[in-house]
Amino acid sequence: MVFYAGKLVRDRRMQNPTLVVLTDRNDLDDQLFHTFSMSEALLRQTPIQEKDRNHLRELLRTAAGGVYFTTIQKFFPDETASEPDKAAALSTRRNIVVMADEAHRSQYGFEGRIDKKTGETTYGLAKHLRDALPGASFIGYTGTPIALTDCNTVQVFGDTISRYDIKKAVEDKATIPIYYENRLARLELKDAERPKIDDDFEEVTEGEEEAKKESLKSEWSTIEALVGTDKRLRLVAKDLVDHFEKRLETLDGTAMIVCMSRRIAAELHDRIVELRPAWFAEDDDAGAIKVVITGSASDVDPIRRHVRSKGQRERLAERFKDAKDPLRLVLVRDMWLTGFDAPCLHTLYVDKPMQGYNLMQASCRPLRG
Repeated sequence: MVFYAGKLVRDRRMQNPTLVVLTDRNDLDDQLFHTFSMSEALLRQTPIQEKDRNHLRELLRTAAGGVYFTTIQKFFPDETASEPDKAAALSTRRNIVVMADEAHRSQYGFEGRIDKKTGETTYGLAKHLRDALPGASFIGYTGTPIALTDCNTVQVFGDTISRYDIKKAVEDKATIPIYYENRLARLELKDAERPKIDDDFEEVTEGEEEAKKESLKSEWSTIEALVGTDKRLRLVAKDLVDHFEKRLETLDGTAMIVCMSRRIAAELHDRIVELRPAWFAEDDDAGAIKVVITGSASDVDPIRRHVRSKGQRERLAERFKDAKDPLRLVLVRDMWLTGFDAPCLHTLYVDKPMQGYNLMQASCRPLRG
């Protein structure tokens, strides 16, 4: 299948190809699947979201056809399998087209790196993906391509097929202009701490908390503790409440606060509620402020109080996208920063070290006005 001037053309040379729509996060996978599922008539088949690696293997055994949704993590070798099975390709067909969303992430690591502790060579998820589908064609989709020494979007996927930048989107009125404003909430650093943090600051924060790099754990913990002191969070809460209420006087809508950690998101929520008790409600169907984070059974308060199931988070997303709903303020760490569109969202508060594509992706959230 090929698109020409908005029309779907069936190209016989592809012999009824299989489309594998790929991303690296479960919430984005769900979103893509639901979006494609609304276009069954155009696709002429029903999209399928894989359940696990074994299900994916069964789907790819078909001779042709199929639109399958999965995450790149499913292509990691099965450590419980025998060596031949572990290295075996899931499919060697050449009429498989992999459409990789968020292609600036998780699509690198072909050369391998030597683990200093074990001496073993480890590879990125992209290598396992290519080994599993050696005959496939790959198309990358991203709003923030990167060109680093070991991570280069063009080198992995080839030359750009189509480009649509923010300037053009604003001209087409598909998005709205974005404006930046600096707010100041100083960190209180002891003199003995400054040299240590300054040297590693960019490296520590660039990978974000979910990367869990063991070699940087202590540095991250130090910075997180400084950013999340009670004194500083009270200062941020006061400034944020004052600023947002003034925004609402002239422009009705919602705001999102991006925090450095789940702990900070939970505690900043409490500081804001102390200033505006009327914004809080225990019930997910009520209240003007919520924290949206993932969690596990091992979490403790204050984080545990804000951990919700997938269905509960989807319900909050529906509320947040409804301009008439009283939910006005949401605190997140990394959820809803990619692939999440809420037309009524007009303000993004970033209280987290961000740069490069992470910052660009987050900045795009309030563009869709």
